[in-house]
Amino acid sequence: MPEIATRDGYGTGLLKVGKNPNIVALDADLSDSTKSQEFGKAYPERFFNVGIAEQDMISISAGLAASGKIVFASSFSIFSERAFEHFRNTVARPKLNVKLCGSHAGFKTGEDGSSAQCIEDFAVYRSLPNVAVISPADAVETEKAVEFLASYKGPSYMRTTRAKVPVIFDSNYKFELGRGVVLKKGKDAVVFATGPLVHEALKAAEELDKDGIKIYVVNIHTIKPIDESLVIKLARETKAVISAEDHNVIGGLGSAIAEVLSKNSPTQMEMVGVKDTFGESGTPEELYEKYGLTSKHIINAVKSAIRRKSK
Repeated sequence: MPEIATRDGYGTGLLKVGKNPNIVALDADLSDSTKSQEFGKAYPERFFNVGIAEQDMISISAGLAASGKIVFASSFSIFSERAFEHFRNTVARPKLNVKLCGSHAGFKTGEDGSSAQCIEDFAVYRSLPNVAVISPADAVETEKAVEFLASYKGPSYMRTTRAKVPVIFDSNYKFELGRGVVLKKGKDAVVFATGPLVHEALKAAEELDKDGIKIYVVNIHTIKPIDESLVIKLARETKAVISAEDHNVIGGLGSAIAEVLSKNSPTQMEMVGVKDTFGESGTPEELYEKYGLTSKHIINAVKSAIRRKSK
């Protein structure tokens, strides 16, 4: 599989939707890294670099959206949190049409260390009413998500990665908000994965096949609204659920799935994710191994869930 960072998919998608003269883009002095600079080069009259001022970026975005513009704002995911209160009160509460993209999320940020590795953004933004939360699995899905958001009315938060990740989808892929994508069918367990962990889950499924264990692999690209019906259906079918995410196990995809299942279909469940700890400087591969985010860890979680359901 070719590998492309999802932030590149964001830049490509933003450039495509830029043909709409009603779309504007803002960045907080990181457009070369978030890839919004591609839009800026093509449409300089509709691109605004606000400098290192994330709160101002969100307030300006709210003003533009209130004036009828479709606004894409981007920065590093960890820096975007500096403007959380502004996003809450000036964007989420009035349901304004602002699409916030947080780049360099999770442990894929690697050597920049724990201060830059955002592992709590799902929890932060899914706690806000009216806000859709999106975590694409690859660059193609990111591009398609941007195209969808250009016509979606309402606030959203999407995270992207710095490091390259394998491309899973082709150009025919269609992004549907709130709809999980079944990438592999099985019967013994189901892995609901998001972002870079989708590829790790597919690798795990290949290895488990060798042991005669057949699992579903589902790409949950929308953390909120989550695909409740699919989660319930596959949980009831397999009776063994695993979540996989490059995010704190508290408040993220695993928590969202557990909330659904506790009410509708209590099920044996394992969570693969960051175990409520900050990271450190290292390559993404080193960090994924040390903090339990690889296909090997997903395999162990699957086997544990299967053992527990048989008792």
